[in-house]
Amino acid sequence: MRGRLLRAWREGLKAAGGGAGPRREPPWRVLFFGDIGRITVRVGGQQSLTLFSSACKSSPLLSHPREPSGGSLVSRLEVVTLPSRLPLELPVKSCARELQLPVHEWPQTGPAGQFDVGVVASFGRLLSEELILQFPYGMLNVHPSCLPRWRGPAPIVHAVLHGDKVTGVTVMEIRPKRFDVGPIIKQEECPIPPRCTTKELEVILAEMGANMLLSVLRNLPESLENKREQPKEGGTFAPKISVAKSCINWEEQTAAQIIQLHRAIGSMFPLQTLWKGSTVKLLDFVEVDSILGSADQVLSDHGAVPGSLLYHKMSETLIARCKEGWVGIKTVVLKKKLTAVDFYNGYMHSWFQQNSRTVHQECRFQTLKLNTVKKTLKEREVLLQDVKR
Repeated sequence: MRGRLLRAWREGLKAAGGGAGPRREPPWRVLFFGDIGRITVRVGGQQSLTLFSSACKSSPLLSHPREPSGGSLVSRLEVVTLPSRLPLELPVKSCARELQLPVHEWPQTGPAGQFDVGVVASFGRLLSEELILQFPYGMLNVHPSCLPRWRGPAPIVHAVLHGDKVTGVTVMEIRPKRFDVGPIIKQEECPIPPRCTTKELEVILAEMGANMLLSVLRNLPESLENKREQPKEGGTFAPKISVAKSCINWEEQTAAQIIQLHRAIGSMFPLQTLWKGSTVKLLDFVEVDSILGSADQVLSDHGAVPGSLLYHKMSETLIARCKEGWVGIKTVVLKKKLTAVDFYNGYMHSWFQQNSRTVHQECRFQTLKLNTVKKTLKEREVLLQDVKR
């Protein structure tokens, strides 16, 4: 009932035009909803907020709320972020404080009726109709994909993981209690560079999204009038990525798939496997074709099984057999971070004293079973700490 009253009130203001109605041109009062998590990996709150705010300032389009200027785009910018379960506060909150922006902790959103439009980037919460209707121009979401492809919390990861050649950013209108289904206000494509990682693509799309958002805000009423519904065909879902995804299945995954998985999730979760019953993390994957010269083509599959290990001395690289092909590994984390040279000298050398090209059945990585992985926040922190050592 209250939602219907708020909707009627907002429509009445629009119809009235002028007077107490919503303003029709900048500067806008913006409430930014942002979060950032290593699992969701969207156009993250911290990066979007920094780019959005700095772009407004450098235009110069952001004026201080108490010092309005005629050419400003945003006169007031405040931030809503989620409570943090970690000891440190969320990066988006730290970023907002550095920019000296007021911060509200969800579910608190500040005083109702004080903002013209809400902007959402990687927030991860369904928003009610009651909240949306508090903004005369509704709420906009910056989503890092060309919707309806890759709806959901991890669109950048899935674009990289599935080898997409093109992605983009969509600025859309938020619908109550639903994710990523609202009308498209602005959408732009961009090519995904070869060998691009999720982290690299996130930077590209964050800047792209911030600039698109500024473009929409410059002509907000007109942009909303020209919105269009999303196509009914072509929709795909990008679910959250868990640490279980980082377990390499040597029997089922090809070298190309493992490289692609590393590019997609390696910045969040190092890929994992078993070595002599101990869990190890593998970093810095390389394509074998890029390190083997013509003299190395004698590398054969004779005696090799998925997970079998060799050492390529010239390039100082471990080479592991996959379902199809071989993959190169430069760094292993076993108690501490080891280069391929260190790992070979400490754990493999005795097998290869006679012939470095002979596959030894005992010298191999084994698939880490998914049910042995603890999908907890504590485990995630340990994974990241190991990599930083």
